[in-house]
Amino acid sequence: MSKPFLGKNFLLDNEFAVRLYHDFAKDLPIIDYHNHLSPKEIAADRQFENVTQIWLNGDHYKWRAMRANGIHERFITGDATDWEKFEKWAETVPFTLRNPLYHWTHLELRRYFGIDILLKKETAREVFDECNRLLATPAFSVRNLLRKMNVEVVCTTDDPTDDLRFHQEVLTDGFEIKMLPAFRPDKAILIENEGFVKYIERLGAVADTPISNLQNLLEALQKRVDFFHENGCRLSDHGLERIPAADFTDATVDGIFRRRLKGESISPEEALQFQSALLFYASKMYHAKGWVQQFHLGALRNQNTRLLRQLGPDTGFDSIGDFSQATSLGRFLDRLDNENCLAKTILYNLNPRDNEVFATMAGNFNDGSVAGKMQYGSAWWFLDQLDGMEKQINVLSNMGLLPRFVGMLTDSRSFLSFPRHEYFRRLLCHVFGRDVERGHLPDDLGMLGEMVRGICYGNAKRYFGF
Repeated sequence: MSKPFLGKNFLLDNEFAVRLYHDFAKDLPIIDYHNHLSPKEIAADRQFENVTQIWLNGDHYKWRAMRANGIHERFITGDATDWEKFEKWAETVPFTLRNPLYHWTHLELRRYFGIDILLKKETAREVFDECNRLLATPAFSVRNLLRKMNVEVVCTTDDPTDDLRFHQEVLTDGFEIKMLPAFRPDKAILIENEGFVKYIERLGAVADTPISNLQNLLEALQKRVDFFHENGCRLSDHGLERIPAADFTDATVDGIFRRRLKGESISPEEALQFQSALLFYASKMYHAKGWVQQFHLGALRNQNTRLLRQLGPDTGFDSIGDFSQATSLGRFLDRLDNENCLAKTILYNLNPRDNEVFATMAGNFNDGSVAGKMQYGSAWWFLDQLDGMEKQINVLSNMGLLPRFVGMLTDSRSFLSFPRHEYFRRLLCHVFGRDVERGHLPDDLGMLGEMVRGICYGNAKRYFGF
């Protein structure tokens, strides 16, 4: 007999898994330590006008699916009305069967709006109208949406030049959910990028430090690290193709930087030296503050140059890259470790072939100082679906200590994405329950339940020290 779609025991295939989830995982608070939510919208407690604005705008997962379904760009990022865009998304949803979007879409409709009908063209108007009716009520402001999902902490992703005024507003107005910044200085590191010189000028102005050489740049970054720390930041984040770890001297890097500021061209080798130096010195700053550093590695970005010119970055034209990761990552971590300044670190890979590489690399640099100091991070981006998450869990189990894992995050720009934590928690309990059923793990509900609690909430709370 088939089971009900998204029923009470969705993904929970045996009684032990059911008890693990409902007794230990289901009601835990959420610490979402990496996302791309808008601090401005949280500070303003934004009330979205309609479901298209809160659900489709900015969601390149959905945009990619709609393009694959033959939907014209006008109905995705163009000038179509919000209803027309929603209707085209509803037409696409049935074709996302077995894509995580199908589960996420219906989990979000159920958990936020109490809507349990399937979204398709025929139900689009009914769903659109009901969502919009609810979104117009005070209970559906963004802060109340976070409360509804039992969120305890959200860590946004912020540029060093940000004034963090929205974080400050949220802190002073008594909002009980912590909204903390995370420091992402990639624009100061990627020296070869167009706009680098203008960015450095902006960074210098914000830091009140005119930047004309390497020392000035490091001083400006240190000022911004200090400022972020004063405003509650305890994490950094980098989104890079791979870790730069070339040999360098300060004098050589200083010369490269000065030439770039003058508008002169630099070679790929020189760019790599500069990146290696900046990332190394930034990571030393993180260690000095007791931060956690995160590295999201392996995305091949902006591949469709025609649509990049038309729509800009972060619009759905990135994919998994096949970069070589191990050697440079090991050199970078070892360089920091040799100077006793390797911060707590989370490593995320985008190419699934690198699962074991990243998990074993993390293990190289655990030193007994902190339980789970080096984390093999949760399945990321194209991998945060059932197959990818289970592979990450299995690799971490095989190569490290799963009960020390700091768990799931949304990595999302959407205030409706928090059921992804439920998705992960159900899968985790399924994995444990299946192993108990097979006799691979002891039938000890108390022990395994406490491990599940740790992975879903407690480990992150201890690890980040929020």
